Amino acid sequence: MSMPKFGTPRIRTSALALTLGLLPLLAACGAGSDSKSASSEGSSSSSAATTTVNGATQLTVPDGVDDATKKEYIQENAIAVCMKKQGFTYTPHVRSSTETDAFAAVDGEDYARAKQFRQKYGFGYYAGAVYPNDSNVPFSKAAVAKRTAPQDQDEDGLTDAQKKAYDIALVGPPAKTKAEEKVAGCSEVGRVAANGPALSAAAEKNAEKARDDQNHANGLALNGDAQLVQLAQQFASCLTGQGISVSTTQPTGLVSMVRLDISRQLPENFMSLSKEAALPLLNKDIGIALKDLDCGKKFRAAYFPKEKAKPYYGENG
Repeated sequence: MSMPKFGTPRIRTSALALTLGLLPLLAACGAGSDSKSASSEGSSSSSAATTTVNGATQLTVPDGVDDATKKEYIQENAIAVCMKKQGFTYTPHVRSSTETDAFAAVDGEDYARAKQFRQKYGFGYYAGAVYPNDSNVPFSKAAVAKRTAPQDQDEDGLTDAQKKAYDIALVGPPAKTKAEEKVAGCSEVGRVAANGPALSAAAEKNAEKARDDQNHANGLALNGDAQLVQLAQQFASCLTGQGISVSTTQPTGLVSMVRLDISRQLPENFMSLSKEAALPLLNKDIGIALKDLDCGKKFRAAYFPKEKAKPYYGENG
């Protein structure tokens, strides 16, 4: 389930923690996880909008979007109607694929797009310190602000008491304990509108097991695919010849291995380095990123179409 608007205080705080703490390893749970991106490039800024009888803003679902994106529109529109009934304005917002997947331009699925990105930013890790005002860089100050800043002015002019009431209407009252934390309020209304009533604990457990079993089967199929295995061997040999160590030759791991291996060795302060300190690291990163891209060109061209048919997000995804 996608979380509703990042503009509310409680959600904004958790989003910032995720951005700063987890984004470097967002795909470490599985090689396939970083290859996913929404098919739609639409957002609330580009989608047509209407209003309901009571004045709630409603986004028009763009033609050709996938089912997951359509559900996001349904969810956001339902939240807007619910909030209006509570006496608050909520501007629905559906993020574009470039907003939801910070690495969509670098993963190599689109070779030309990835090359353009990597030639300037490498894998993106050190580029944020060199280009702090460039929102196209995943770890730049501009990108972090864009992902965590309010998308609208719905709470402008509200008193502290009104803002508290707004938050309660949107996500429910604060939980007394961490164990009691759950999505409630209009956010839950939106989730139900998009996805239906929540499953029972037993049904959810069964559904999760079914997803995990299917994911495991997809991983086995991809790693056992004769064409991918052959291309993966060629990819790995090319990397070794370029002086880049290879930690796995399994297709599902090799597709993003170089980038993830680097992410695990990043200094803790990589986002706060000075431009002078980051520049030589960025130049090295660019060189490795381009070698990885060219060595894996044939492999990725074969891998991504097959991974779309058998989606795989890693055994710990």
